[in-house]
Amino acid sequence: MNPINQNNKYVFDIEVTALVKRFKEVVAVNGVTFKVNSGEIFGLLGPNGAGKTTTIKMLTTLIEPTSGKAKVANYDIGKDKSNVRKSIGIVFQDPSLDDKLTGRENLVFHGMLYNLESKVMSKRISEVLKLVELEDKADILVENYSGGMKRRLEIARGLMHQPKVIFLDEPTVGLDPQTRRKIWDYIIELNKKHKTTIILTTHYIEEADFLCSRVAFVDHGRIVALDTPEKLKNKMGGDIISLKVDFPINKNIFSKVKWIKNVKSLNDTLELTVDDGEKKILDVLDVAKKNGIKIHSVNLRKPSLEDVFIKITGKGIREEAGSFKDRMRMIHGRMR
Repeated sequence: MNPINQNNKYVFDIEVTALVKRFKEVVAVNGVTFKVNSGEIFGLLGPNGAGKTTTIKMLTTLIEPTSGKAKVANYDIGKDKSNVRKSIGIVFQDPSLDDKLTGRENLVFHGMLYNLESKVMSKRISEVLKLVELEDKADILVENYSGGMKRRLEIARGLMHQPKVIFLDEPTVGLDPQTRRKIWDYIIELNKKHKTTIILTTHYIEEADFLCSRVAFVDHGRIVALDTPEKLKNKMGGDIISLKVDFPINKNIFSKVKWIKNVKSLNDTLELTVDDGEKKILDVLDVAKKNGIKIHSVNLRKPSLEDVFIKITGKGIREEAGSFKDRMRMIHGRMR
């Protein structure tokens, strides 16, 4: 597929082919391949340690791939690092602001790094501060900012040089729900108003579902599924009826029912996948009653991306939090 359309504009702002990153015996990224359309919000969704941040670090030229190829804004990440860096903005997972400078001074410093002219810099600072609603906080030391304000300033900083592509690595981690939703609004406005291509990593299910036009599930360094959130959820094949019951019970009681597509147990809850869940609830209760199963509560919901991830990988998004860091600590300990 040709990455340039008839108007001589690049269709794909990111093209990744068989990208691999090894740290000694640990394979952090294992043959990742995907493309991100120009103007798209694309999400890498998976547990901490799945390889999302390592992928971002390779695409932003912060670390070298072990093998594979990638282009960002049509520049090769290995052969043309300078132009890649000029074309991107980055909001890191860990804070990277200078707390001893004001918000405005942080932006000025960033503008100087990109050789922005004084008039252009002043204009851009006003624009990005307005976007993230920090105009009245611009001259306060960053050490006095809240976590949400710092995150907003980091987004503003990443936009200073008007990048074609912006990378957001866990942009709302650690923020309260209200602030997180505000950050989502900024991301959507940025994408719609400036047509900026955005690739974000997250382990928040609702974040990927709300923001992304397409999502790639990442597990153990591999992409195990990639599609729109809606199409991924449709793979569950129906609604989910959750039954809180007294265990142990025989799951085959429900598995043998033809119109129940899937049965799984989570702690003290049974989850049944059915078509047209609203009409099937009474039938499910009837099956339970006939087989002497005591039900404490019933819940009906549409499938989530978490359900799809569990179906594909056999585990939840947050089950392996910190696993990659633990493996890296183990390797570091052996090297000392």
